[in-house]
Amino acid sequence: MEAIRKKRWGDRRDARWVREVDGMHSIMPHLMNKRTDAEVYVNMEFDVTDVLAYLAEKNKNETEYRATLFHCFIMAVAKTVYFRPLLNRYISGRRFYDRYKITLGFAAKKRFADHAEETLVVEEVPEDWTLTDVTRRVVGTVHKIRTEKGYGLDDTLNFLAKMPRPLMMFLMWIFRTLDFFGKMPKALTRDDPNYSTVFLTNLGSIKCPSVYHHLNNYGTNSIMGAIGTIHKAEVIGPDGERQIRDVVEFGVTIDERIADGFYFARSLKIIQYLFAHPHLLDRPVKEAIDFEC
Repeated sequence: MEAIRKKRWGDRRDARWVREVDGMHSIMPHLMNKRTDAEVYVNMEFDVTDVLAYLAEKNKNETEYRATLFHCFIMAVAKTVYFRPLLNRYISGRRFYDRYKITLGFAAKKRFADHAEETLVVEEVPEDWTLTDVTRRVVGTVHKIRTEKGYGLDDTLNFLAKMPRPLMMFLMWIFRTLDFFGKMPKALTRDDPNYSTVFLTNLGSIKCPSVYHHLNNYGTNSIMGAIGTIHKAEVIGPDGERQIRDVVEFGVTIDERIADGFYFARSLKIIQYLFAHPHLLDRPVKEAIDFEC
């Protein structure tokens, strides 16, 4: 990641204003001023056979902090964003911004039931993160969510939900105005995945296939990823032989204004490479990989 520069006029609390933008991209936020106007959908099927074998070995003697495929996705996405910096860009107030840090968001159910509450979670990515660190952080966070009351934004959202409709509409207008100018209070954005680099949803945990989840016009999140269920599929191996492998579909919705489809497609190849070499997931995020995307 680029070192944090001295803050200049126009920079935000979480990102610097990108002034060096080519003509075509500079007008895109004005032609398509809403994030939902610029959604592009990418679907990729990842072979996770080697990852699952790696996890089985890694978890052999582990009881409390068992690594899962979701943790592997988190680590793989973090490493990909680290080496593909345009993925950590967003557009807000019709300007381009580069985040100072990588943040990954997701929603966690307090229990597996139709009407169970969900809690929003955002994790900041340190440069020395490994799969083991991810597992311990996420498992610990989810445990807090399911055992503590008022985690994260829960109390704030529950308070807002009780407001009369006219007051709620007025408050949301204030929030959207503050959001446009990058003046939203940190207390309201810190634990909100709508302000994260990548917002992940693990549909595989509820036995659901991947989907294309919409982006939101509120916040700064430019990438939404949905992980589907693990299933068997016939794959043609490098030697031309047919094999039955474990695969997972990954549906990604991106804001095409921050980078072109070519950049995104090549970035997904890094995740594919990491899943083919899962031991690399237990190396620090900042450690380079021998792969040309």
